[in-house]
Amino acid sequence: MPTPHATPGLVGVDVGTSSTKGVLVGPDGAILRSTARAHTVERPAPGHVEMDAAVWWDELVEIVTDLTSDLAPGAVRGSDVPADLEVAAVGVSGMGPCVLLTDDVGTPVRPAILYGVDTRATRQIAELDAALGRATILDRCGSALSSQAAGPKIAWVREHEAEAWSRARRLFMPASYLAFLLTGAYVLDHHSASQSTPLYDPRTHEWIDDWADLVAPGLELPALRWPGEAAGETREPLAGIPAGTPVVTGTIDAWSEAVSVDATHVGDLMLMYGTTLFLVASVAEPLRSETMWGTVGAYPGTHNLAGGMATSGAITSWLRDLTGAGYPELLAEAAASGPGARGLLMLPYLAGERTPVQDADARGVVAGLTVSHTRGDLYRAALEATAFGVRHNVETLRDAGADISRVVAVGGGTQGDLWTQVVSDVTGLPQVVPTRTIGASYGAAMLAAGLVHEHGRLLDVAAWNPPARVVEPDPGTRSTYDELYRLYRDLYPATRDVVHALARRTARPAAPASPERPSATPSTDRAPLEGAPA
Repeated sequence: MPTPHATPGLVGVDVGTSSTKGVLVGPDGAILRSTARAHTVERPAPGHVEMDAAVWWDELVEIVTDLTSDLAPGAVRGSDVPADLEVAAVGVSGMGPCVLLTDDVGTPVRPAILYGVDTRATRQIAELDAALGRATILDRCGSALSSQAAGPKIAWVREHEAEAWSRARRLFMPASYLAFLLTGAYVLDHHSASQSTPLYDPRTHEWIDDWADLVAPGLELPALRWPGEAAGETREPLAGIPAGTPVVTGTIDAWSEAVSVDATHVGDLMLMYGTTLFLVASVAEPLRSETMWGTVGAYPGTHNLAGGMATSGAITSWLRDLTGAGYPELLAEAAASGPGARGLLMLPYLAGERTPVQDADARGVVAGLTVSHTRGDLYRAALEATAFGVRHNVETLRDAGADISRVVAVGGGTQGDLWTQVVSDVTGLPQVVPTRTIGASYGAAMLAAGLVHEHGRLLDVAAWNPPARVVEPDPGTRSTYDELYRLYRDLYPATRDVVHALARRTARPAAPASPERPSATPSTDRAPLEGAPA
């Protein structure tokens, strides 16, 4: 905690799919400093998406050093922060649900397996459904098993990587791993646990011991806390963060983003425009959906029904890299292309799809392509494809009982006007864009502020981030987009068999290695999940 009468500052750090971001925030919510580190994920095989967890810690250290090194005792302080500011608490968040398995002292036994973009565990999903009953899992856990669930990925490691599994004792996600390295506390937040299907019961807020013994025998599951509760205190000083500074437990980035824009009230829907696109609806009571994710919220007593697209910003960055054009140029050309992208229609399933399609073997499709089409048309079609995906998710949320009365947009995709406008035009929903859309790192700082607020040091954090503007749908585009949306919904079932056949071709295993050079690839012929039919 800061010395008496010091100005309390908050540090928030978020580990995302393509970068780690950090902010230093003042007691009124003003962002005093921000910084980021870009990184990439590894794709060692089709459907496998991983990351070395050492990167998370290295980037946190670099970011904290950038933000606070001149706040350390004796350092020459910059003029952009109050002269008496001291770091009062640290917030963490990160992509998820991820599966990072470590030994009993926290050393990773293999790279972290990422969230729903990693689709390796399809067989484990089928085995668990058979062993436990798909309807039973949905009723007890709030979500059906899918590529988003952490449990089948744990089972995959157990089945395919015996040596790594023999050393695995603990389960982490990015936020909880950073909290552990900072404080030594082995904890996980309730929300992240609720995405660890089938290991957690959202009604009792406890681990399901018998199912955990089936999926992950011998794994010590972490103690459970709410995202804004303290994990512990920093064990050692780090740059300008002194030892003894409280650190929140933290949570998954999308839920931290929802906190950052105050989109946690019943009727709120948060749209997170990032590498992937996430939707979090706050609902009055637990809802069940075969294709969406029912979870507990970021705060005690709150409930969510959520969804996520496997790609959104990833498509725009792919087109940028493919064409060699910058974002401003592509956006200008896409705006000139106009609604409908001059007859192009795209399916945005370039990495399979999560909700509501739930098809790991779905693939991207561009329909209507001619030699007269331009990169601007393609870019426009990509933006519209993500918007059609949002509309599909929103309709599914509402069909499941979610009352959506307010939409709040956050993330890097809100920085320009075109993408959010296309989404509002396609869905017919106004979107509130807050003053600060920097995202989950800001939400992590807000959660950290709660630790200090308990001691009367900070004002209500809901006032930190008021609305800046509202994106209203253009009624003149409605009929065009309604017609295109109907075609969009037809395009997936019409092409599904073809893209599945193509997906199977790319997923074929390599030829066996010669005797002189044995393959290092882990065997896929291990026994199926214990307790499930072979």
